[in-house]
Amino acid sequence: MFDLAIVGGGINGTGIARAAAGRGLRVLLVEQNDLASGTSSASTKLIHGGLRYLEHGWLRLVREALSEREVMLRMAPHLIRPMRFVLPAEPGVRPAWMLRLGLFVYDHLGGRQSLPPARAIDLANDLLGAPLKQRYERGFEYSDCFADDSRLVVLTALDAAERGAVIRTRTRCIRAERGAAWRLVLDRRGRRDVASAHILVNATGPWLKLFATNVLGDGALLPTRLDKGSHIVVPRLFDHDRAYIVQTRDRRVVFALPFERDFTLIGTTDQAFAGDPSGVAPTADEIAYLCDVANAHFRKRLHPADVVWSFAGVRALYDDGSKRAQDVSRDYVLSLDQREAPLLTVYGGKITTYRRLAEQAIDRIAHIVKAGPAWTPHSCGVALFDGAGMGADRRRRAVAAHETRLAVFVHRARTLGKRHGCHGRGRMRECRAGHRPISGPCDTCIDHRRRTLLVTASQVKRICPITFSRSTRVRRPRARSCSMPR
Repeated sequence: MFDLAIVGGGINGTGIARAAAGRGLRVLLVEQNDLASGTSSASTKLIHGGLRYLEHGWLRLVREALSEREVMLRMAPHLIRPMRFVLPAEPGVRPAWMLRLGLFVYDHLGGRQSLPPARAIDLANDLLGAPLKQRYERGFEYSDCFADDSRLVVLTALDAAERGAVIRTRTRCIRAERGAAWRLVLDRRGRRDVASAHILVNATGPWLKLFATNVLGDGALLPTRLDKGSHIVVPRLFDHDRAYIVQTRDRRVVFALPFERDFTLIGTTDQAFAGDPSGVAPTADEIAYLCDVANAHFRKRLHPADVVWSFAGVRALYDDGSKRAQDVSRDYVLSLDQREAPLLTVYGGKITTYRRLAEQAIDRIAHIVKAGPAWTPHSCGVALFDGAGMGADRRRRAVAAHETRLAVFVHRARTLGKRHGCHGRGRMRECRAGHRPISGPCDTCIDHRRRTLLVTASQVKRICPITFSRSTRVRRPRARSCSMPR
């Protein structure tokens, strides 16, 4: 019997699993596909406060997100890196004084500590204005962060597992029977299993309504709105490490981000969505729209044929009655239904605030199950995102080459040298190829591997079989146009 069963292996589900396991609860998480196979790997990949949210008056959301940005930077400096954003002043959209005021609030609202403040730019004479159309004379530069979103999800799930959570990917919850406790019928590639839990968490994201109707047999949800966001990746539009945030005539903003050295990531759109989110992909109109936005602001011309990769994700947002998709709040809502066995439903959320959402979710059910005190606010530098003693750049390089858990890697690298001397390099090649674990007995170490969760690529796939491109390194665009890898 589990205390908590979570359905959904995105950032919200894995975050709740990690927070709950760390507070002493028995946790089961099931995901029908891979970890981060849905919206959590189809984001704009930003850890940010949401500058545009200020004009909607969502000050609490922006303050919380900016505060969490600092926490996330300390937790995962190898997955999250600071980035400077150039915001050109667009004539006729928002005046320069309004942008400057918004950036002043943005700098001071969330307790900025490690990032540099905003500054004004003379785009007519600054090199940062070179990629832009000649009409831009004034602009601003401010700080936010870029993240490896899917890897953050995988790492969170791995830490939850190390704290005792059971993580089962490729496992679909096909029926949930409600009584004094939940009885879940699970299907893993045709093999049926049954699990019981005191509390069920619906963290299925855009599958929220489908899961409630088809599995729970209860479609009584809070008003929910599905919003589709699409992105394109094109050959790089500029030769520096800054990002751009441009304003459109419909008062939206679109990002152009440096991506994997040779490319630029452009997004996102906001379109109402209906139906099954599985296999969602950008439409030709959305790709053309993003190309048109880029052409309206950058000197280099783009055509849909230039797109080397495109992907889309669907957000499940609490419907606050806004007419336009871009005006719907990105804040999260936690709904607890205590008829018989409790059901906690998660609406909305941002990758930036997932840790705060997870802690609040456990606080909501702490009166039902005996949970320990909150711990993730003080988790910076502990087992989940370690790599102490290495600079941020060295951490990122080590992660790119040798997977995610840096302390594990460093310890095993030292062990490798002590045990194998000059043969250590060959042994490392075997480990990288997935033939052997980095340390421990070579042939009879199954129990040892299960205990220590060694995170080589093969170990990640063995413990929770997730797509290699999501679990180990950023996928470089190769195809001219394709949907999000599944």
